[in-house]
Amino acid sequence: MPLINVYSSAPAPAADTVRQLLTDLSSLLAREIGKPESYVMTNLVPRTNMTFAGTFEPVCYAEVKNIGKFKAEQTERISGQLCDLLTKALGVQKSRIYIEFSDATGYLWGFNGGTFG
Repeated sequence: MPLINVYSSAPAPAADTVRQLLTDLSSLLAREIGKPESYVMTNLVPRTNMTFAGTFEPVCYAEVKNIGKFKAEQTERISGQLCDLLTKALGVQKSRIYIEFSDATGYLWGFNGGTFG
């Protein structure tokens, strides 16, 4: 159930750039977490109203969730790679990207009429 939600005030890029970003995010998360990509979900919400440091310059907030425990070295690697992908695809400076990593408990995550618990 790995999940990446990306919210950004940047304009939506071309459709092919969006598709490439979402597939790159999916493969990144599967690779770094070691779970099948068939369970990874990615989401991009562009053009949402956001501020950072009191300005309206382009900004991103990403949520990365996974059942299990993230390790410090994982989040460090994922953060760097995720910032690179978001900067390239959306044009948001790395210094204007926040990433929240969340460990999820299996029984609190539903799928296919049941849970992962």
